[in-house]
Amino acid sequence: MSAEGASAVVQPATRIRFVALDLDGTLIGADLTLRPRVRAAVAAALARGVAVTIVTGRMFAATKPYAQALGINAPIVCYQGAGIFDVANGTTIRQIPVRPDVTREVLDWAHERGVHAQCYADDTLYLEAINRFSERYTALARVEPVVVPSLRAAFADRPTIKIVLVDDPGPSEAHLRDLRALLGDRAYLTRSNPDFVEVIDPHVDKGEALRFVAGRLRIPLDETLAVGDAWNDVPLLDAAAIGVAMGSAPPELLSRADAVVADVAHDGVAEALERYVLA
Repeated sequence: MSAEGASAVVQPATRIRFVALDLDGTLIGADLTLRPRVRAAVAAALARGVAVTIVTGRMFAATKPYAQALGINAPIVCYQGAGIFDVANGTTIRQIPVRPDVTREVLDWAHERGVHAQCYADDTLYLEAINRFSERYTALARVEPVVVPSLRAAFADRPTIKIVLVDDPGPSEAHLRDLRALLGDRAYLTRSNPDFVEVIDPHVDKGEALRFVAGRLRIPLDETLAVGDAWNDVPLLDAAAIGVAMGSAPPELLSRADAVVADVAHDGVAEALERYVLA
């Protein structure tokens, strides 16, 4: 639906008590900083007793600084939902790794085609080479990778919570189609960025993770609000009572949103909170 139509029709049926916010492209833009109006809106929501969390594809190490800066104390969702963590003490609440057969097949597929691949274990990034693709990723995540001679050998008997393939946007779209055909329902594949294809367990996504955390907080889903900007946020917006898309979102997300707000450069998250939580 259009931004105008979405904004005009949606109204919360009950008071919003739990807010789930994507990170990249939603809370933060290319400068990787939290804008003052967004900080203030999140602080105001927390002051009203509203639970707030971050739901992202990032690692915990790359997400925790933003959660701490915002004063978030609810469990945060990382790795597209495959990892859920306690911000206060750094403990893992839940991790669901990629199936071993899927890990083997994806790493074989990437090796045969020369596609840059990354794996994650113990909240550490593993890859085979520092190149323009790895640097594109680490510039966003601001984490130091561990370089190994072979991901296939390193993860032959070790689980990875997520696999990320990094390429230019056009090839990445083709990789997504090819891997979906290869893996079928044995994995959930999504894109958080035009350059990334992310592979996780088929039983988890951002929407499932929202339901999990809401259950731990004993907050009904009809009292939840979610905001996102990319393809991987479709399950998140579908699960929330009110799903809000950033104005920069792709058509696949805009068409599923209950409302559309400004892009990250114009404080879309603050707009959503001011409209549905703080009004």
